[in-house]
Amino acid sequence: MSNISGISGTSTAELVKQKGWIEESESGGDAFAEHLKSALNEVNELQIESETAIGDLATGQVKDLHQAALAIGKAETSMKLMLEIRNKAINAYKELGRTQL
Repeated sequence: MSNISGISGTSTAELVKQKGWIEESESGGDAFAEHLKSALNEVNELQIESETAIGDLATGQVKDLHQAALAIGKAETSMKLMLEIRNKAINAYKELGRTQL
C-alpha cells in the first residue's frame, strides 16, 4: 500500500512563483520565453491584487468597492486569456505530433 498525502490547496500566484516552469533555450527561443515569463508575471500580479481585494472585501476593509471589482474582473479576464493561450498551444503541439513526415 502506498502512502498518499492529502492535496493541499495552492493559489495560482504560488504556482506561477515556482521556478523551472519555463527554461531558456539555447537555440534562439529566449525571446519567446521572455515574453511568456513577462505575461505570466503580469497575470500573477493581477491575481495577487485580486486576492488582496477579495480579502479586503471579506474583512470589510475595502476602501473603494469599484476598484476592488475592477481588480477581480481584470484577474479573471487575464486568467481566462492565459488558459485559452495554453489550450491553443497544446492543440498546436498535438497537431504537430500528428503531422506525418
